[in-house]
Amino acid sequence: MDIIKSYRNWRRYQQTYRELDSLSQRELNDLGISRADIPAIARRAVG
Repeated sequence: MDIIKSYRNWRRYQQTYRELDSLSQRELNDLGISRADIPAIARRAVG
C-alpha cells in the first residue's frame, strides 16, 4: 500500500507543479506566488 500512496503523492505533486508552472507571471503575481515558490507549494499539496 505504501507504494501506491507514494505514487499518488508523486502524481499529485507533479500535477500541482505543472498547473502552477503553466500560469503566466502576471497570474502568479495576482495569486501572490513567485516561480521560486512553486516546488514548496506543490509539496504542501501532497501532505
